[in-house]
Amino acid sequence: MVLKPIQRTKLDDTSDSDFYSVPRFVTHVDEGFIDQLTNLYRQRLQPNTRIFDMMSSWVSHLPEEMKFAHVEGHGMNGDELAKNRRLDHYFLQNLNETPKLPLPDQDFDAVLNCVSVQYLQYPDAVFSEIYRILKPGGIAIISFSNRMFYQKAIQAWRDGSEASRVELVKSYFQSVPGFSQPEVVAHQSSAPSFLQMLGMGGGDPFYAVIASRQS
Repeated sequence: MVLKPIQRTKLDDTSDSDFYSVPRFVTHVDEGFIDQLTNLYRQRLQPNTRIFDMMSSWVSHLPEEMKFAHVEGHGMNGDELAKNRRLDHYFLQNLNETPKLPLPDQDFDAVLNCVSVQYLQYPDAVFSEIYRILKPGGIAIISFSNRMFYQKAIQAWRDGSEASRVELVKSYFQSVPGFSQPEVVAHQSSAPSFLQMLGMGGGDPFYAVIASRQS
């Protein structure tokens, strides 16, 4: 077990479906973060492959010039996903209620999760699903900053530091036999964290934890 029961709890334990029922056509990180993420995708993803954008919204931050065989989207708000022009297909699902994905085994070359991993109450189950749907050699890229819907983030994330959150995501990968040793890409902000959370200076910190399915 990756997390203790208390670490999975949220301050707001009302239905996630209700919380995400209203579309939010905003980006939850700054342009610097988005540019770093798009460049990372440009370096690590291959054209004409199958991509699963998990916990997505109205934008996926994929490089404009890269064309993929199929981009499957998942999220909690249909209006947001319908506006995402990079998605070839999408579905709605609350992973905190049903972590099992309605997707075939070994069907995707890459799984992406942008600034949403902090909301997973059962990450061990979800990361097992990520492994299941990845092709051998397929890559998973989990990116995050220090921003969040505080009331919906799990306790282990809320109470952690930026460094401990990196270790937490690494532990999610390490809980599933068959993933490679997680790699970390980190660009910390020069501003104090309390100023970053207020959107004042320094730019959002950028973190990505990356692993691949080895077998």
